[in-house]
Amino acid sequence: MDNLNYHHLRYFREVAHTGHLTRTADRVNLSQSALSSQIRTLEERLGHALFDRVGRQLVLTEVGRIVLDHADRIFGTGEELIATLQRSNADVPPLRVGALSTLSRNFQLRFLEPILGTPDVNVILKSGSEEVLFDGLRSLALDVLLTTEPPKSAEGSEFTAHRLAEQTVGIHGAAARMAHGSLTELLSSEPLIVPTDSSIRRGFDSLIARLDITPRIAADVDDMAMVRLLARADAGVAIAPDVVLADEIASGRLVTASFDLNIVESFFAVTVRRSFPHPVLQQLLSA
Repeated sequence: MDNLNYHHLRYFREVAHTGHLTRTADRVNLSQSALSSQIRTLEERLGHALFDRVGRQLVLTEVGRIVLDHADRIFGTGEELIATLQRSNADVPPLRVGALSTLSRNFQLRFLEPILGTPDVNVILKSGSEEVLFDGLRSLALDVLLTTEPPKSAEGSEFTAHRLAEQTVGIHGAAARMAHGSLTELLSSEPLIVPTDSSIRRGFDSLIARLDITPRIAADVDDMAMVRLLARADAGVAIAPDVVLADEIASGRLVTASFDLNIVESFFAVTVRRSFPHPVLQQLLSA
């Protein structure tokens, strides 16, 4: 199969956005017949009609809409490339931040706080699985990835993990649930809300093995926002870093048990080596 001719694709994109052949021909400095020929050649190459003619207007077919979506992304990426390489210090592209779907929203907010409200700095947030987000970082679709785990050793040479903070993991819940004389009694008696975050879960499983208890798990949760909501609804006591429930603890709605779990969660910002890193990224990593 022959390669796609991007000149034809560009002309199609121009016509698709104007919906008018003559107007587009004038803009790209081609005759109307020459432009029509370019579009027909593209249609033959793809094996599908791209336009239906409705009166004097050209209307995209279903295939045409699919092709236009791809064309916009292709040429948009090219325009972004030129802007990145030629930008001045005053031109700041969007900062594209990936975060594990399980990561605390409060932590994400604290990371971005130094640049929030800064004129001309736009932030694009994307959450997802570790595999998808590391692929995005590798392909430069993301500028930075926020996670609780550093890259696996096999990927270590490709990425740089910046340790941003460590948070002590505690037990948080309504005050009435904290009236126990020991950690063993509390964990054995109260329903527990436990995140599936791997570092916290490993520490929790190790703790209950040492204490030789069988806890009552009210909820295994893969989203820290849901851990927070369940704790606020008094569905049980939450095993989580303070940052997840910072507002509720500060207001007195929830309290933290005095028992030390000896579990610590680390937060990392992972970057990939780039010749043109985002201009505000170092500010965030330094903060």
